[in-house]
Amino acid sequence: MNIQNKFATLATDNAPGQEVRQNAAGIQALLRGDVLPGRPVDFSHGDVDAHEPTPGAFEVFAQGVARGGRQAYTEYRGDLEIRETVAARLAGFTGAPIDARDGMIVTPGTQGALFLAVAATVARGDKVAIVQPDYFANRKLVEFFEGEMIPVRLDYETVDYETAGEDRAGLDLDQLEAAFRGGARVFLFSNPNNPAGVIYSPAEIARIAALAGQYGATVIVDQLYSRLRYSGVTYTHLRAQDVDPQNIITIMGPSKTESLSGYRLGVAFGSPAIIARMEKLQAIVSLRAAGYCQAVLRTWFAEPEGWMDERIRRHQAIRDDLLAVLRGIDGGFARAPQAGSYLFPRLPALAVSHADFVRILRLQAGTVVTPGTEFSPHHGDCVRLNFSQDHRAAVAAVERMAALVERYRA
Repeated sequence: MNIQNKFATLATDNAPGQEVRQNAAGIQALLRGDVLPGRPVDFSHGDVDAHEPTPGAFEVFAQGVARGGRQAYTEYRGDLEIRETVAARLAGFTGAPIDARDGMIVTPGTQGALFLAVAATVARGDKVAIVQPDYFANRKLVEFFEGEMIPVRLDYETVDYETAGEDRAGLDLDQLEAAFRGGARVFLFSNPNNPAGVIYSPAEIARIAALAGQYGATVIVDQLYSRLRYSGVTYTHLRAQDVDPQNIITIMGPSKTESLSGYRLGVAFGSPAIIARMEKLQAIVSLRAAGYCQAVLRTWFAEPEGWMDERIRRHQAIRDDLLAVLRGIDGGFARAPQAGSYLFPRLPALAVSHADFVRILRLQAGTVVTPGTEFSPHHGDCVRLNFSQDHRAAVAAVERMAALVERYRA
């Protein structure tokens, strides 16, 4: 793979905030009707103005600044006292002990943790099992490090937990085992799934743990949205199962649920050997997570009583109202996410390509969504929406999207 091809796999046109770099070339001739009025909404990322950060976050950041060099220049894997505090809280949350000194690293966002984890486990020619659909960076990182992807299907559309009581995410466990049998020694997935918002059942997690142990595979699990769970949903932490602690890395952070994305904080914890590799790479990529910002982790899992319950309640209300609009689109499909702030609806057949429709939405409805092809080549007729938005504006934006679906219906 030459350098041009290597970076061609890292297309950023549809990444959050990048829509401003897109142009309308080739779209004007496809447009029908007038622009729909309404407040623009960017569903490619959450609105931290609509959902304020954890109380006290800025004050703790300011205290970090006041500490000066002691806070600015931590060891590369992050301030030890902060790691010890966070490790104790995360151990209680995930149900297994965490080695704060050797088994944890603070990173520039969970994106930074994911980059380091993949770089520390995947070399040229290594086979990696990845879920489709799943977080868009998973595929791109495996390709960038010249690994060989073995896709594993997540058939989330056929599982109906609302009416049938099934709480499976829909992972094809036979495909996963076949991937391991075929030589995959790394399995990379998000739980809750990004973009579908589904949670892996206890049985699915137990099977993943058993297969990883049987085949000696390393598992990287992104649990970024594991706190933002809706009523009646059971969450099972992989690291608390019967899995070799030397072969697992868990990634979490306060950027989404807690609206602290601007501080760029993530943590990875698990295998000390893998964490050590991640630290060596972080030392030459970014040195450390921003020192002053690390102080904000003191507020994580220490929010005022009732704060998280209210955050979940507000998101569930937005989710339910958006689902009502999406499910009114004839020929479409939308499964209710069990956690997180993403919807991943499937759109009906249109008179334009779904890729063009995404651009039309921005131009004619002031509505930015992420195309489904970012998450799987098999989901070109899907779009992802981050509904952590102003409630009223989000509903109005999805209503405009539904109106344009009818305008451009095949």
